[in-house]
Amino acid sequence: MPNSRSLASRLGHSDDARLVIISCDDLGSCHGATEGVYQAIRHGVATCASIMVPAPWARYAADQYKGEDIGVHLTLNAEHPLYRWGPLTHAPTLLSGEGGFPRSVDDLWEHADSTEVLRECRAQIERALAWGIDVSHLAPHLTSITLRPEFFDVYLELAVEFKLPIRLPSTISASAAGFPFRQLAADEGLVFPDHFDHDWRTGSRERVLTALASLEPGVTEIHVQPAIDTAEVRALGEVATGWIDDLALATSDELRNAVTASGAVLIGYRELRDAMRVG
Repeated sequence: MPNSRSLASRLGHSDDARLVIISCDDLGSCHGATEGVYQAIRHGVATCASIMVPAPWARYAADQYKGEDIGVHLTLNAEHPLYRWGPLTHAPTLLSGEGGFPRSVDDLWEHADSTEVLRECRAQIERALAWGIDVSHLAPHLTSITLRPEFFDVYLELAVEFKLPIRLPSTISASAAGFPFRQLAADEGLVFPDHFDHDWRTGSRERVLTALASLEPGVTEIHVQPAIDTAEVRALGEVATGWIDDLALATSDELRNAVTASGAVLIGYRELRDAMRVG
């Protein structure tokens, strides 16, 4: 059953409070991203992250875990031209012709079987839990299961099964998506931020600072993708420049001052999970 109270009030704040989650994706995707994400949380302003369980450096990321607010970045794509990873489960429809997950969401949508999607995503959550991560939320990689109805059902089923809040788009209307995805999630009693500020293009500085200067009441998730500057990260292409700057931003006084100036309260997904489980 949906809860009629505002999310801010369920978290113990006034209805007009501005609460901000600064989230980092792609923990475990590579060594540089893993180190960058942990630096952004431990020494910067980032409040949570999500781990790509099938990715090559995920086990290392789990080994470095020290109780941070970490969710599962449900992963069904491997988008980089020269860097591959694939499913944990036997899932022929989730493989591209060159091995590993498909590069594009469209390719995934064209071939993926929803039964295999459910089995693979459940395995990713269970693997993270087995590694000792106190999973705080679910967030799809590249929104691959958010805007496709048969895959969105998988998303909701797993969120309900594991009692976890989820990330949802806030700038896409139900009519544009073709189905009322936010209402369906609310009807299941799931919790999700009121607003999600992101841009999958690399580099976040201008967007993040603009978002903080124009916050709306409620919970806003702002996405960054930090990485340390290494040859490994640079080898992934031009996208590396933006990731490296995201780490500089996440650990900067400029961002700390922008948060202070906004009057926002920093929170993580763990607060949402706790509210959902008692709600």
